[in-house]
Amino acid sequence: MIIERGFMILTHRRQKLINAVIYFARNTKYCGKIKLLKLLYFLDFWHFKQTSKSVTGLNYSAWDFGPVPDEFYEEISDEMSPDLAEAIKIIPIEKFQKIHARKPFDSKYFTKREKRLLELLVEIFRDAKAEDMVESTHLLNSPWDRTLKEKGKHQPIDYFLALDDDPESLRPDEVAHRIREREEMYNAFGVEKCM
Repeated sequence: MIIERGFMILTHRRQKLINAVIYFARNTKYCGKIKLLKLLYFLDFWHFKQTSKSVTGLNYSAWDFGPVPDEFYEEISDEMSPDLAEAIKIIPIEKFQKIHARKPFDSKYFTKREKRLLELLVEIFRDAKAEDMVESTHLLNSPWDRTLKEKGKHQPIDYFLALDDDPESLRPDEVAHRIREREEMYNAFGVEKCM
């Protein structure tokens, strides 16, 4: 929450991230770390493609096995912050690390579009295992594939690479305009830049 000159802008990025994790853990089978990271990637990049904003504000890098939000990966792999630890628990089961939701999903932080996208992702990937989703994130010319080929391993994946000829995709110039307008507003109110 940012308060500046009597105004308050709430981005709710952290609450959206935690509740997206809860939603995926509660509504998909085989929800381990890798599947979760792939679901978050789709959530953010598909939403950006339609609106010029990610849902969670995470930044992704091109790792060998797919797109990874570095900071969040470190958090769920090492020591979770208290708010995330209250929301989920990671249960090791042989070679699998199951994400178990400790709290109910709270939809109040999400727009209607974001909720529809969460539902769509669950509908598509509910029964998929992480290894079944690899093909979806590793498609030729996908943002991950292009970043890996053009920049190399562990390089940031530009959200603009999500834009394509799909009728639901915004045009790059439209996205750039929306981002500029948003940055001007955020700068006026002292909000940190985020996709």
